[in-house]
Amino acid sequence: MILTDLLALKRSDEAGLAAQLTQQLRALISGGRIRSGAVLPSSRSLSAELEVARNTVIHAYEQLAAEGYLRLAARRRPVVADAIETRFAKPATAPKREAARKPLLSPWALQLSEADWPLSYQAEFRPLRPGLADAREFPHEIWARCLRRGALRRRFNDQTVVNRPALREALRDYLEVNRGVRAETDQILILPTAQAALTLVAATTIVAGDVVWTEDPGYPGAAAAFRAAGAEVLGIRLDEHGMARTSERRAPKLIFTTPSHQHPTGRVMPVARRTELLAAAEPGKSWIVEDDYDGEFHYDSRPMPALQGLDREGRGLYLGTFAKAMTADIRIGYLVVPSQLARTMEIAQRHLGLIASVHVQEALAGFMADGHFLAHVRRMRRIYRARRDHLATALARQLAPVLVAEVPPGGMQLIARFRDGAAEQNAVNRLVAAGVEVRALSSLALEKPRDHGLLLGFAAWRENEIGTAVRIMANCLAGKRAVRG
Repeated sequence: MILTDLLALKRSDEAGLAAQLTQQLRALISGGRIRSGAVLPSSRSLSAELEVARNTVIHAYEQLAAEGYLRLAARRRPVVADAIETRFAKPATAPKREAARKPLLSPWALQLSEADWPLSYQAEFRPLRPGLADAREFPHEIWARCLRRGALRRRFNDQTVVNRPALREALRDYLEVNRGVRAETDQILILPTAQAALTLVAATTIVAGDVVWTEDPGYPGAAAAFRAAGAEVLGIRLDEHGMARTSERRAPKLIFTTPSHQHPTGRVMPVARRTELLAAAEPGKSWIVEDDYDGEFHYDSRPMPALQGLDREGRGLYLGTFAKAMTADIRIGYLVVPSQLARTMEIAQRHLGLIASVHVQEALAGFMADGHFLAHVRRMRRIYRARRDHLATALARQLAPVLVAEVPPGGMQLIARFRDGAAEQNAVNRLVAAGVEVRALSSLALEKPRDHGLLLGFAAWRENEIGTAVRIMANCLAGKRAVRG
């Protein structure tokens, strides 16, 4: 075998002659054309035969020796490494295609494909997708200036501090005055998202097999976080006051609730029910996670103070987000934790890498300190209330024989139910196909769906867009009945 007959170097190739020679020799050895123990030409001889510089051949030989393909020795020609064939031999029996295709996943990960959260059809931004703020109304120019100042300020601050003091202080003052939350600054953790906050809570409080109560129907992300930590998640039914405590159930390790504006029904939990939930959580053994995801938006009265403010035993964790009050792309959440958990949870936050952008934190602190946050919230509260009323009125005018809307006292979405009590998934499919993105209330159930309705967002959509969407709904649903569930 003449080695030069197996090599074809191209001087026009951008890879270069040395790289081409290395690659081709590697392929010949790994492919079995040049076997172990074979002696290759000297660098001087091969360079002459290939009409290339000797350094080109030396570079290729040295690279292949470093990779284990060749053995080099002074004043000796290169030798192909021993038993080189076994390194590239194909297995005697190839694994079955089906076995090779299935990855080894945790039981939790294997269940993810069965859940429709986040929604599989959320590919476009279309009315009336629920739960979104209107980014078009956000003061982007002011925010851009705050981002610039935040980035500049970061140069002069301690960059190892993951929870920025300025934002902690701004949040403490805001939450105390506006939501009745009682906390010191070191009890406030700043996280990349509200979902990251739930992951942190699950990682630090749950042992595999612990029982967790969540609202049913409720927020799917909470159940996902707790199940990932190995918890047994039980869905607690709702009544007109929200999560209904049942005395026959044993006390859980954790209770997840949205008392200020239940997700998704919009019900407000009264003080008496909040007190019952606090009584169900034994101090030091049980925790209550209060998700105040859109607590800024109450329209018909002043919002009820946070459940956390009623707690005198250090059982409550309060969760909030800027994604609803500002825009979804400002993915910053925050978590107020009991003082006895603060140090541990901040260490866990670092270990899990749940750290929010430092310059965005500084920008948010400036945005709040300068009064822009409260001004924006007040303005959007007026706009969203008008849009809520517009959607409710449009549904009453055009779909009264089919749907009845439940007008919530706050929030960013409402529920419309079929008057005949029919299930809704068939109608959801028709509406999504027609360009109106709604969600089935039954899809938010943890167990067998007991509650049916259409979840309609109004906050992100202007009145003309809401009107168009309702007309499409009327064309799709008028005179038709959903398949009874």
